[in-house]
Amino acid sequence: MKLRDTILIGAVATAILVARPGLATRGESLAAFEATPDFQHELLGAQTLVIGLFEQYLESLRQQAGIPGLSGAIVSEGRIVWERGFGYQDLENAVPATPDTPYLIADVSETFAAAILLRCVEHGLVALRDPMRRWTALLPESGATVRHVLSHTSEGEPGSEFRYDPPRFAALTPVAETCAGEPYRKAVTSSILEPLALLDSVPGHDLEQPVASLREMFDPDTLLRYARVIGRLAKPYKVDKRGRVAPSEYPAKGLNAATGLISSARDLARYNAALDDDVLLRPETLAQAWTSVGVTKGGTPVPFGLGWFVQLYNGEQIVWHFGWTPDAFSSLVLKVPGRRLTLILLANSDGLSAYFPLAGGDVTTSLFARLFLRLFL
Repeated sequence: MKLRDTILIGAVATAILVARPGLATRGESLAAFEATPDFQHELLGAQTLVIGLFEQYLESLRQQAGIPGLSGAIVSEGRIVWERGFGYQDLENAVPATPDTPYLIADVSETFAAAILLRCVEHGLVALRDPMRRWTALLPESGATVRHVLSHTSEGEPGSEFRYDPPRFAALTPVAETCAGEPYRKAVTSSILEPLALLDSVPGHDLEQPVASLREMFDPDTLLRYARVIGRLAKPYKVDKRGRVAPSEYPAKGLNAATGLISSARDLARYNAALDDDVLLRPETLAQAWTSVGVTKGGTPVPFGLGWFVQLYNGEQIVWHFGWTPDAFSSLVLKVPGRRLTLILLANSDGLSAYFPLAGGDVTTSLFARLFLRLFL
């Protein structure tokens, strides 16, 4: 299916002119405008119009992509300033998608692993230069380090090329377990989910019917809460080339450093607010994570930092990640650190990711990302 680019390029300018038409015709300066008593009221009107345009075009894109259910949130200055659900988390039973609908977030799980590992680095429990062979024999490259795997530059001659490869990233699971001193899913829970009260997040779909070892890991009340969240988990759907939607299968149940986390748009908004507020990591650590690790052997900038994609958009730094489970789920988290602004989108089909070559490192190939960037930046 080919999606049409329905982005309204001049939406922000239009919103300002609609909210304050005299500003353009009279040539009134922005400083003078801000000094007027009507400024806050008219600014709110412009913001409301932009949000309305965003919802309108987001819904159009959702329908074009055939996404049954979509949940989203926007975080600004540490607060959730917008959240909404579109369509259905369960088509057959007409259950609407909401901001607290749980989804499998796929590769966005990598950012949680990165937070755990970078906290270990802060405490001197692991170093980015440490060789991966200390923890696993899964990677054939003897020179591959924790830094290389975190930045998807571990293949071939480590550090020489970028290739997005989530299964390789999963090799960081035993690294995180060793430095955290507990099983990986317990580390995710104790380091992030519980401190931030992410009550609609679950460290693995297999906690729906946990085996004995998992039952020993969590108390009965926590396991009951996890089961209830999983009971509300969005159903996965596949969309064929003609746009026909059909129920799909859940992916393999489990959790590792690369995939498997269940969360909601609202919980991910809280998680990203905590990152922006330096709750999880020190500012200098985040700055390193959100900076390209360098250039490839051919001189091309690596579009990845430590656990996050990084790039410039109109001269401004943006940080992002995506998730893609074919014929099931997709996700997008897009951050503008300089403005403390974040977009979260979660879907119960692969429509947020399948049509765009995001693994290449350019988020602007996504119409969903371009809609947000053009309206809010």
